[in-house]
Amino acid sequence: MMLETASTDTAALSTAAPDLSPAALERLAAARYGIEGVATALGGERDQNACIETADGARYVLKISNPSEQSSVVDFQIAALDHIAQRAPDLPIPRVLRTLDGENTAHLTLPDGSLSMVRMLTYLDGVQIKHTERTAAQRCAMGSGLARLDLALQGFDHPGAHHDLLWNASAAHRLRDKMESLPDPAKQQLARRFMARFEEHVLPRLHEVRTQVIHNDYHLYNVLVASAEQERVTGIIDFGDMLHAPLVSEVATAAAFHMTGSDDPFAGPAQFVGAYQAILPLTPLEQDIVADLMATRHLITALISEWRAVRYPHNRAYIMRHNPAAWEALGQLADLPRQDARDRLLSDIRHRSIA
Repeated sequence: MMLETASTDTAALSTAAPDLSPAALERLAAARYGIEGVATALGGERDQNACIETADGARYVLKISNPSEQSSVVDFQIAALDHIAQRAPDLPIPRVLRTLDGENTAHLTLPDGSLSMVRMLTYLDGVQIKHTERTAAQRCAMGSGLARLDLALQGFDHPGAHHDLLWNASAAHRLRDKMESLPDPAKQQLARRFMARFEEHVLPRLHEVRTQVIHNDYHLYNVLVASAEQERVTGIIDFGDMLHAPLVSEVATAAAFHMTGSDDPFAGPAQFVGAYQAILPLTPLEQDIVADLMATRHLITALISEWRAVRYPHNRAYIMRHNPAAWEALGQLADLPRQDARDRLLSDIRHRSIA
């Protein structure tokens, strides 16, 4: 079963996203949801996403799933959003709208004859953190926000949550073959070094850590803040990479995106992890491997983006948006002993304990 789900995920990353015209999207929204408006494209890796804006200014997100996406995974994502809305109604997440027939999804035959699932979500206002000036207070708000999200997801499960997503840092060893296609020998050597670190220090210990459903993509494009209060989170979006996985992988994945934006590449991640742990502490074992997994997230970002950019050059800008930072971070981590990386990542926690 593991091999089947892994190959399905690879197929989703190897299959082009749907490409319906704005007019077709507008007709779809009106026919299935009774929402008439103008469609504007939104970015996406596997799915086609669009904003539907009505005449009175109301906005919605229309998602057309990749034809290779398993229906159980789409059902899982919808069930998770509904669960969070009930468990923690104050968390700023999208809400799932029902079709005119009262269904969670609609089914659509694409022009090439393939079948796809359609979803409509509420639109969240705010500025992507990527486009703001990063501050310690903002990082702390992100860290505490993710901890609250993970607390809301504790105890939730679904059959579709156990798909083996390639964007799963705890399964990085499945990407070993992607290293062979790296054209730059220096990058290939760097990738091999961090793959070996993952396989030696992380992989044999993962059976001992906590697992649950995680967001798995909590980065600077997927968290929104108020334009006038850029330390106040107004939206958590893009739940498309959710899965059941080690909780420490959630923290490491999110922390990885805070290595840029300051002179000390560990300052931002340490502030983020410290705020997360103030609400949802990591265990001693999780603390020991969180920095290794942070490096592993950079590794899989580099490998998957390089692989997909070659396959889909028309979507290269979107696919490669995290690639330069990933290679930069791996370079910064290359000569640092793993214990030193761990101590620097956890430094904010220790300062809080002393205080």
